[in-house]
Amino acid sequence: MRPVTEREIRTSFVNCSKGEAKRLTVPKDLADRSWDDLDFLGWRDPSAPDRAYLVAESGTGLVGVTLRRATPPSGARKSMCALCLTTHSGDGVSLMTARKAGKTGQQGNSVGSYLCADLACSLYLRGKKDTEPGARAHDSLPLDQQVTRTKANLAAFLDRVTRG
Repeated sequence: MRPVTEREIRTSFVNCSKGEAKRLTVPKDLADRSWDDLDFLGWRDPSAPDRAYLVAESGTGLVGVTLRRATPPSGARKSMCALCLTTHSGDGVSLMTARKAGKTGQQGNSVGSYLCADLACSLYLRGKKDTEPGARAHDSLPLDQQVTRTKANLAAFLDRVTRG
C-alpha cells in the first residue's frame, strides 16, 4: 500500500458522515508504518475497543470503512480470518460489521465478516507478526499469490459494503 495521510484517510470513509470521519481516531504512527508490508491499513480505536477502521486502495481511490467488533464468545475455539485465512484461537478473530454505504446504511443495513481482531492480516501473511504456534497453516501458494487472494477477499468485502 502507498503511504497515506490523515486527511486522505478521513476523506476515504464511505459508510459514515463527514462529522464522524472527522472525529474518529487515526493512528499517530502513520509516518513510521512499514507501508511496503501493508495491503491495507487497519486499526482498532484505543478509546473504544468495539470500533475498528479499515482503509484500502481500490480502482476508484482509497475506500475507508468503519467497523464494529462484536463481543467474542468466551472459550478457546479456533476461528479463521476471511481475508488472510490466518487461524487464531480465542478472540484473535472477531465478527466485524460495517454499516452499508449510502441510503441502505442509513436505514440500518450492514454486512459482516470474520476478520483478524487486530486487522494485521498483511503482517501475518509476511511472517512479520505471529499467532500462537501452529496457528498459521502452511500455504502452498507463494506470498504474492497469498497477497492477491487477500486483496481479492478484501475487495469482495468492500464491494458488499459499498453496493446499495
